[in-house]
Amino acid sequence: MTKPTIILATSNGVGMGHLVRATAIAIELKKVANPIIVSMAGGIAEIPDYLGIRVEYIPGRDRGWMPREKWDDYLRDRLMALVDETGATVMSFDGVVPYPGVIAAKFSHPKLALVWVRRGLWQKKPQRFVLGMQSKMMDHIVEPGDMARAYDFGPTAQRNDATLTSPVSLFRESEALSREEARKALGLDLDRPAVLVQLGTGDSDVNEKLTAALSGLIGWKDLQVILTKQPFDKDGKSLAPEGLDIRVVRHFPLARVLHAFDAGVSATGYNGFHENLPASLPTVFISNIRGTDDQEARAQWGNDFGYAIRGNQADLHDITAAVKKLQDPEVRAKLAAKCKELPATTGGAEIAKILYDLATREEPKRPSWLTYNRLRLQDHVNRGKRHLVYMALRRLALVYRLIHPHLVVNVVKQDPPVWGAQTTAKELHPLIKSETRFEHIIEGASDAYIARRKEIAETAYGHRTEVINTKKSQS
Repeated sequence: MTKPTIILATSNGVGMGHLVRATAIAIELKKVANPIIVSMAGGIAEIPDYLGIRVEYIPGRDRGWMPREKWDDYLRDRLMALVDETGATVMSFDGVVPYPGVIAAKFSHPKLALVWVRRGLWQKKPQRFVLGMQSKMMDHIVEPGDMARAYDFGPTAQRNDATLTSPVSLFRESEALSREEARKALGLDLDRPAVLVQLGTGDSDVNEKLTAALSGLIGWKDLQVILTKQPFDKDGKSLAPEGLDIRVVRHFPLARVLHAFDAGVSATGYNGFHENLPASLPTVFISNIRGTDDQEARAQWGNDFGYAIRGNQADLHDITAAVKKLQDPEVRAKLAAKCKELPATTGGAEIAKILYDLATREEPKRPSWLTYNRLRLQDHVNRGKRHLVYMALRRLALVYRLIHPHLVVNVVKQDPPVWGAQTTAKELHPLIKSETRFEHIIEGASDAYIARRKEIAETAYGHRTEVINTKKSQS
């Protein structure tokens, strides 16, 4: 029997949670199907080296590489073209909001089953108002389990439209490197203590949290502090206090090397929470309150039941004091022992089975055009009144300019996109991070697919573009 092709699509969230869940599911799917990951997250660059599966990067609408009103159609056309190219029968989407472009892809592929991988623990944000409509567009909804689900009082908690699974994690004890192996892989001193710090940088309050957390590590003798990104603000100023031995490492997935560390300091996203705790890594969790994820609920649950320590994200002194507790070996030993009681995180395999069963047995439903267009309208409403006013004024301006065109038209030159089918993190990272438009093509693409992608790009960017070097990149 030919293996079915299943597309795992993800949005670009605040952290890596969406992409990591898709990766965990893809690992299980590889045994019985041909998984393909498409994502708006820059971390997708790591996947081909790690998994050896095909991927495509799709620029999110926040990149500003095309007019925003064209992006949903661009996403729809990209996904439709990929389904045609690969013969996929199932597409899952892991993200808070199933974009209209995702849902619209079903209208041209009525036999394509659409699955929403919808994380729980939502904050009460405007996105909750369209949950019902979004759910009706799906063939299946899956909720990846959350260890802190008992503290979920958000808008998804009382819904009965999803299949609940165990938590999803990339950490597997059987595949994790030993302490010595992990330290050698990361280039760490084998005998000195080490702490993994996974906190973001950006806005001033986020930067202050990082500085407060690092301050709690001062005084830990011979400590190696390992960060996943440089501790600098947007102006290049260091956020790290004096007196710490700080190193920045890149390793994917971190789940394999967590035994290298004596403790961790992390944001309370789904990914970090469901890797650090199963790895029995004593951790202080400091929540990021942006986005829809209720990280505070997750941190509070971990603290209340003794699996972790919560640093109050609203109190910098509390953050420093909470992190300082990790210097006590008895505290670390107690946290690690408690984490051993947690159940296995087998959600990746459970979701993979759901997707495989859909690909081989079930007939998907055709979504309603009426519901789809209501979702598009609600998408505009969610952006706020200012956006609605701007959209109306813009259309009035376009009508006026049609009646009274400019006598002299100044053409603003726009650089064409860079095209490629790169398959390594070393090649992909610079292209994805660049401000230059980048059109990524799946490895081994047909000539027909490349031609279709050229048409899609020309429509989105508003000018002709040439596809070059894609065949060379595949070799």
